[in-house]
Amino acid sequence: MSVLRTIREDITAARVHDPAARGRLEIALAYSGLHAIWLHRVNSRLWRRGRRLPARLGSQFARFLTGIEIHPGATIGRRFFIDHGMGVVIGETAEIGDDVMLYHGVTLGGKGAGHGKRHPTIGDGVTIGAGAKVLGPITIGAGCIIGANAVVTRDTPPHSLVVGVPAKSRPREAGNRYGLAEPEYHI
Repeated sequence: MSVLRTIREDITAARVHDPAARGRLEIALAYSGLHAIWLHRVNSRLWRRGRRLPARLGSQFARFLTGIEIHPGATIGRRFFIDHGMGVVIGETAEIGDDVMLYHGVTLGGKGAGHGKRHPTIGDGVTIGAGAKVLGPITIGAGCIIGANAVVTRDTPPHSLVVGVPAKSRPREAGNRYGLAEPEYHI
């Protein structure tokens, strides 16, 4: 996919997820979550090519600009959106699917100091509420909603509502996160 098409898709995802979005230009210029994602893509490319120091310096620069820390080793899918992103932290071995949305203060963090997979895998279509902590090499199933301030340390089945400290999951009602038709992405 071309860079321009990816940028358009990201802007469209922001419009779909944020009812306060007024226009494409405002989103492109004023949404720090998008800026963090775009900078992450550059840093991730450097990381995968073995340019580890420039990638880490780039990620720290992005953190300075946006308040969002994404390790360049993290894998992020399409149409990822971070709303009010201040304080978001995404660890090195985190894997994030398509159509995922995070709110401010979310941590996709590791457990333990060992090497290997230490961070969560987030399925497609997941929404993670403000202040939630998803910790360790766990899997969050597709279509889950994780409530604000939940602390998740265990795998969750697809299409679950996950709330509490420690978090517990229960099945969600049919439909998407709002019980409405799935959003259409017109790029």
